[in-house]
Amino acid sequence: MSDALTLKMLELYQQSAPPTMFLTGLFQTPPQNFYNSSEVEIDISRTDEDISIVVQDFTDGGRVNSLDLYTNKRFKPPIHKETFPLNAFDLMNRQAGATPFDDINFQATANLKAVQAIAKISEKIQRSIELQASQILQTAVVSLKDGDGNVIYTLDFKGKVSHFTNAAAVWSDTAATPLADLESLAETIRNDGLQNPDQILMGSVAFDNFVKNDDVQKRFDNRRYELGTIAPMAMRGNGGNYRGQVTIGNYNMDIWSYGGRYKDPETGNKVTYIAPDKVIMRASGGRLDATFGAIPTFGNPAAGILPFMPPRITDQAGGMDIFTNAWLTPDREQLIITAGSRPLLIPTAIDTYGCLTTE
Repeated sequence: MSDALTLKMLELYQQSAPPTMFLTGLFQTPPQNFYNSSEVEIDISRTDEDISIVVQDFTDGGRVNSLDLYTNKRFKPPIHKETFPLNAFDLMNRQAGATPFDDINFQATANLKAVQAIAKISEKIQRSIELQASQILQTAVVSLKDGDGNVIYTLDFKGKVSHFTNAAAVWSDTAATPLADLESLAETIRNDGLQNPDQILMGSVAFDNFVKNDDVQKRFDNRRYELGTIAPMAMRGNGGNYRGQVTIGNYNMDIWSYGGRYKDPETGNKVTYIAPDKVIMRASGGRLDATFGAIPTFGNPAAGILPFMPPRITDQAGGMDIFTNAWLTPDREQLIITAGSRPLLIPTAIDTYGCLTTE
């Protein structure tokens, strides 16, 4: 009911939380990483830093070599599937940002709601992918839980124990030796992964304790790392903060901190993807793969209902693959919108990174 008052509707304010994909950006997504099979497998061939041993005479037979040694690994990706029901009678209600006197266009409103629903679901799936990346880089184990805290998907990539270690002394202690801790982990990665580690990703507490440490202050005197400098290399993912470069032993390290977080489904608490006391170290050339399996359907029934909704949304550069669907209930009073993905991140060069617990 209208009265004598006049009203002015301001522009709609929408608070959003775009996913940060800093860790996922470390994983490559070439075209062959998108597949239609139920599982994915990879052959891995390894060499080591062997040297040639001399023979004593021309008449001696040559030392035998082999190139046919490899291992095969097969993985089954987890399945994400989210549903959004839209009731026809809800479209008669005033939509956010509209005035009570705007005429209702049911099809246009349904299209808008579908776009908003797919965007919301896509962001949830992206955060789950980033969680996979964080678990792989900190533990080499993917462990995905439901809202009750039950583990419903787990995959152990069998990382070497020596790559996931504790600091000799907690970094918050005056007896801490963070430079020695990092150099020790760097040597382990170099020996096993055959590449020089050059990236360090720190949780907030680990970074604060690192820059406050007396040995770090004495060694670099604030001249060998500069907070807020421009990163020397581009990172695919967003959300990381470049902190500068330090030299540790034989290695030049670019240091990043990362405060990206997600809402824990069990507790509702905000949790950072990198635990505050963790330090991830890696060789930037170490291969990490983000893979995506298809979710098959018969045709594209959504085309006749929501003509602007694509059946598949793929972002190869950003590492995303979403399959959408929609259908009407028999009474045509409810529209069901779904979006799903089968993402699996694989630490292909698993020996080229490690993680240090500093507290």
